[in-house]
Amino acid sequence: MTDPHTVSAVAAATAVARRLGWPASSTQVLHERSNVLVRMGRVVARVPGTTLLLRPDATDWLERDVALSAFLTDRGVRVVSPTTDPPAGPHFAEGLPVTLWHWTPHDPDHRHSPGELAGSLARVHSVLRDFSGELPVRGPLAELETMLRLHGDAMDGAADRIRAEAARIEAGLPAAPVQALHGDAHPGNVVATADGPCWLDFEDTWRGPLAWDLAILLEQGGPELLAAYPAEADETAIAGYLRLRELFAVGWRFLIAKRFPHRLGEARAALAGYFG
Repeated sequence: MTDPHTVSAVAAATAVARRLGWPASSTQVLHERSNVLVRMGRVVARVPGTTLLLRPDATDWLERDVALSAFLTDRGVRVVSPTTDPPAGPHFAEGLPVTLWHWTPHDPDHRHSPGELAGSLARVHSVLRDFSGELPVRGPLAELETMLRLHGDAMDGAADRIRAEAARIEAGLPAAPVQALHGDAHPGNVVATADGPCWLDFEDTWRGPLAWDLAILLEQGGPELLAAYPAEADETAIAGYLRLRELFAVGWRFLIAKRFPHRLGEARAALAGYFG
């Protein structure tokens, strides 16, 4: 474990545990990419990793993650739930925000059927229609602007081209009803529990069209998942948001390369592939 982001995240998680008075003598790093997940017995600490490059102060995003997850938990939707004892936070230690979650037993080798996964996302969407808390309204578009402002000089001279492409995509997006979204609704953000699919990671939520979540489902899950979603999908909107997701991924790969320089070739390939 040599990556500085991971080392700092584990230090922050254990510092919070000590402050709250529960044992953290045994830690297990479950994930160390966008966020670092550190299991300490019955609790999993979530600490920003690569996302810190985009969100130097990630407090608002973590607060929204906790708020939506608690909202869904209270209404009987299967999601990884934030702790209440100790409180979920965000807590702060070693200069980093930390949120706390119940360890959720799951089968990492299980693959949900398209109907299971799409149906569970539809259930999330249905309940989130009643979420009235404050959320961002431009979501990935605003984040892409921030990404370019903070790190555009590391994108092989393509920042202006990416900015212009984002504006072109935004201008072509159709008007549509909006609601609270998951924000990053791909199969990697679902775990298989004994009771069925269980969603996690709501920090990218925003108030936007369902087409954004469905575009991600299509991009990372495939057309069979989108076809299984039990509601009519706006194909024109999905196509526009899919293009925005692909553009966002180009910029995100350059952020990954700032943390892991050996991956710069992937970012350059993604850039060439998008505009090729």
